[in-house]
Amino acid sequence: MTPECVANGLGQKTKDIIAKTEQFSAKNYHPLDIVIEKGEGFWVWDVEGKKYLDCLSAYSALNQGHRHPDIMAATLKQLNRLTLTSRAFHNDLMCDFVEKVCQVTGKEKALPMNTGAEAVETAIKMVRKWAYKVKGTPKDKAEIIVCCNNFHGRTTTIVGFSTEEQYRDGFGPFTPGFTVVPYGDAAGLEAAMNENTCGFLFEPIQGEGGVIIPPEGYLRKARELCDKHKVLLIADEIQTGLGRTGKMFCCDHEGVKADVYIMGKALSGGYYPISAVAADDHIMHVFNPGDHGSTFGGNPLAAAIGMASLDVIERYDLPGRALEIGNYFMDKLRAIDSPYVKEVRGKGLLIGVEIKQECGTARPFCERLFQLGILAKETHHQVIRFAPPLVIDKETIDWALERIRDVLLKR
Repeated sequence: MTPECVANGLGQKTKDIIAKTEQFSAKNYHPLDIVIEKGEGFWVWDVEGKKYLDCLSAYSALNQGHRHPDIMAATLKQLNRLTLTSRAFHNDLMCDFVEKVCQVTGKEKALPMNTGAEAVETAIKMVRKWAYKVKGTPKDKAEIIVCCNNFHGRTTTIVGFSTEEQYRDGFGPFTPGFTVVPYGDAAGLEAAMNENTCGFLFEPIQGEGGVIIPPEGYLRKARELCDKHKVLLIADEIQTGLGRTGKMFCCDHEGVKADVYIMGKALSGGYYPISAVAADDHIMHVFNPGDHGSTFGGNPLAAAIGMASLDVIERYDLPGRALEIGNYFMDKLRAIDSPYVKEVRGKGLLIGVEIKQECGTARPFCERLFQLGILAKETHHQVIRFAPPLVIDKETIDWALERIRDVLLKR
């Protein structure tokens, strides 16, 4: 059932909640003027009772949709048993969870954490220690190559190798040991490699950077170069993984297997922060007790939710749905002959509609879509990102396309 009536001005309850939020919260986000109180599948409702189509999926954390019943059942069951032990003791579910992550990634070991940024930091520490203990890199000389326009999180180490000036402004000094190369440039990647290079950290698609897709064959070439130079290929699949792009992992589109997988977002099914790093034992074994940890990482509640989240992705073939519906969605978007649109690009249900610079930014388009009952968000100023839950159906895509067409043609 699609919504018949959507926002037409802000209700008083919405205004009051936004005002209170702005009074007591740091202003580190610029959200749309909506206050959501309920979600189901790919729909959400605001505090005034209006219904909207979620086309952001909490930045791909909700691949399975809002409040998926299978994940909810697993959550409620575990809430009645045990929620936290810390890693000071074993719990009865973490073993099954890390086994499941290993099965999905094809790796021998997995280390559970909480947020995506924590998982990236975990991978950085692991790869650096691997460089010293296994590769033989001189002490404190290890280098990790990253890409221009990257987004891997918000910690001081991670923003230190960002090329977005706002992410860095006021947060230095920064951690050394990172070399930045152009994204999608295999020759530039090879030129940057030297005897101290231990890892290449990349996003298979740069989601936050504007849904930027590298040239065909880039990931395969990166794999070859890493093998040649004894460098670990580190895939940040936090946003692109777990079905979002039409494969379990975006690297699978080129038949590439990373040495290290970084996961988060949809690993939680939208219920609870869960992330993980997966790698084979010859890499992961560098960690010893006391080297790294997390009070909540691998807790029994997270383990139950994580297993249910992965099970839903596999059992309902959400990667297959993303590929089929995503191709349909992109074809229809490309057929809209909009004077404002420079390009439509994406894989699966991670889709970017780039607005021409001379037509302003993507923000007004997102605001107009909001007024018509569609929640999307601009990224990198010029791009409208469409990333609905992977459980969405073609009927609802068609409903959305009518409104998207209206916005892109008439504004």
